[in-house]
Amino acid sequence: MIRALDLTDAATAERVLQVQRLAYAVEAELIGFDGIPPLREGLDALMASEEYWLGRYVDAELVAAVAYELPDSETIEISRLVVDPAHARRGHGRALLDHLDELVPRPVSLVSTGTANTPATTLYLSRGYTATGQVEIAPGITITQFSRGPR
Repeated sequence: MIRALDLTDAATAERVLQVQRLAYAVEAELIGFDGIPPLREGLDALMASEEYWLGRYVDAELVAAVAYELPDSETIEISRLVVDPAHARRGHGRALLDHLDELVPRPVSLVSTGTANTPATTLYLSRGYTATGQVEIAPGITITQFSRGPR
C-alpha cells in the first residue's frame, strides 16, 4: 500500500527518519562518504521539511518513502528515495516511483544519487532517466544528476 505521509505527525516522521538513516547509511558505504546531509538530519528538521512525501507499507510497517518537490508546472524533482535495507531489492522504490508518475505526471523528472550507488543508478536508468552531469561533493566523491523528459 502506498499513501501520502504527514511528517508533521511525530510518529510518522520518526519512522521516516529511521528508514532514511538506514537507507543513507547503505548509500554512504557504497559511495565511501558519510557526509550525506539526510544521514545527519534530525527529527525537527525532517518534520519542518516542505517536501511532499509518499510512503510504501508492508502490512502496517513503513518500509520505503519518496520525497519530491514541484519547482514549476512542468517539473517534478525527486529529492529522496529511501528503502529500509531489510526490505531492499523487493521493488518498493520502483513501486513508489511508478505511483508518483501516476499521481503527479510531469513532463520533466529530475533526480540525483551518489555516482557509486549502483542500485539507485540502475533503477533510474531502467525507468528512462539519462545521466546529465556529475557534481563533486567532496574530494573524489560525486553525485550523478539524472533527468527524464524534455529539457
